[in-house]
Amino acid sequence: MRAAVVRSFGGPEAVEVVERERPEPGAGQVRIKVAASALNPVDAGVRAGAFGGAGQEIGLGWDVAGTVDAVGGGGSPWAVGDEVVALDHGVIKPLGAHAAYVVVPVGAVAKAPAGVDAVHAATLPLNALTADQALDLLDPQPGASLLVTGAAGAVGGYAVQLAARRGLKVTGLARAADEAFVRGLGAAGFVAGEAEPGAYDLVLDAAVLGGPALARARDGGAYVGVIPHAEPASERGVSTTAVEVAADGARLAELVRLVEEGALELRVAGEYPLADVATAHARLAEGGLRGRLVLVP
Repeated sequence: MRAAVVRSFGGPEAVEVVERERPEPGAGQVRIKVAASALNPVDAGVRAGAFGGAGQEIGLGWDVAGTVDAVGGGGSPWAVGDEVVALDHGVIKPLGAHAAYVVVPVGAVAKAPAGVDAVHAATLPLNALTADQALDLLDPQPGASLLVTGAAGAVGGYAVQLAARRGLKVTGLARAADEAFVRGLGAAGFVAGEAEPGAYDLVLDAAVLGGPALARARDGGAYVGVIPHAEPASERGVSTTAVEVAADGARLAELVRLVEEGALELRVAGEYPLADVATAHARLAEGGLRGRLVLVP
């Protein structure tokens, strides 16, 4: 089967498409025939060596939408032919979801959203789980004020929608041109550029602004980032942490339900065949995307 890997770190040209043996599922695992897989900033970070792994061949890709192709031993809630979405968790791994087939634990899988094509469904797992689990870390009370930076981006957009459903007073920070879009996601307020210091109970820093985002939290408030161990140090009694996304099929199923209800919007910025993965990485590096680029094997 074909798979996207990196064997030496660098720019988009470092990504290679190679032939590898089709993986076999073990106990408690399923193999998914990949129909689509989103390209995320974490993949660019792996490609560039931000997470280590020098001297290894590293597979890329976390998001998967496809069809269960084989089931490992030990019993499984999934059967061959089930259409599913899943999170293939792991930064340094020999094979990822940017491949023709991927093996994942049964607990990482959820039924694919009905009425949604695989390309759009593939944009859900990593970014929506990250946003949802980041909100859990903030432990918000209904009515609390929340600033979401990067509110027009993939993680930020999901965070705005999910936070509004939790009864939070959400303000989105994004470019001025994105105001109507961010408000349409459920943000009650919007700021472009500088937000008022100390004005918010909570800050979810999807844009990875760090200190400038932390400054927007009130004294004694809370800040959560989206890059593990890269959050700024606490100040003014503001708690700081960062989400480290975990595969969670049950939570993913809840997010799928919200998609089916029309409560979560899935956004595709572009579609590329797996053979053109280096071109997709180059487009990701250019920035300015609203939604995710998706690879199709």
